[in-house]
Amino acid sequence: MTVADIAVIGGTGFYSFLDNPTEHVVPTPYGDPSAPIAVGTVAGRRVAFVPRHGRHHEHPPHAINYRANAWALRSLGVRQVLAPCAVGGLRDSVAPGDLVVPDQLVDRTVRRVGSFVETGAIHLPFADPYCPGVAHTLAGADPSVHAGGTMVVIEGPRFSTRAESRDYAARGWDLINMTGAPEAALARELGMCYAPLALVTDLDAGAETGEGVDQDEVFALFRANLGRLTGLLEHAIAHLPDPQGCTCSTWADGLELTYDVPGR
Repeated sequence: MTVADIAVIGGTGFYSFLDNPTEHVVPTPYGDPSAPIAVGTVAGRRVAFVPRHGRHHEHPPHAINYRANAWALRSLGVRQVLAPCAVGGLRDSVAPGDLVVPDQLVDRTVRRVGSFVETGAIHLPFADPYCPGVAHTLAGADPSVHAGGTMVVIEGPRFSTRAESRDYAARGWDLINMTGAPEAALARELGMCYAPLALVTDLDAGAETGEGVDQDEVFALFRANLGRLTGLLEHAIAHLPDPQGCTCSTWADGLELTYDVPGR
């Protein structure tokens, strides 16, 4: 039975986003999710929410149980995932306070389990890492949202050196983040449509002079924009397309997967 067909993976501030939420403790083959899954109503739709860093921000980006989070959502019936996140800006095409729906991802993480595949030859098509239907809906939620751009995901939890961020910018990458991988690929492996909504909270160290990126600055700007983010997400949830037939879910048609996909 489908408990929710849409999910939001985000910060703890999104708990108040749901109307009449109930909590679901969801065991998974990969351990516990970051927190119990809250399920409530948004724009007349049943929506699940998991705070990726945990209820009290206890899970740093490199230690999040990304597989458990994705599997738990899919087991509740989720087929579309909206993923608000904080990012640094690498180029002058974005500024703090901007919202971006990127269309490309570069994975520079090194210690994370990035796949459900543990045996067999199952190779995920990932040339376009984000669902076009979900991304288009997010980008169309407000004229101020930037559509397109490349987000590089680093291991963390430290911020980049100036040399690193200048190198990323020189490669043509626009945004930098610590949680977008392997989150996007895991969602695709489970047949879920996924796209991020990135809030630029700062210019990365190499993109400006001064002290560089500061954690308090990042958290403060994200909190200040929480209402704006939730408004855009509510609009997007109300207008999401039917995921039936999307290539995010049909890529595995005809394949014998070597891992469990709930409901498949």
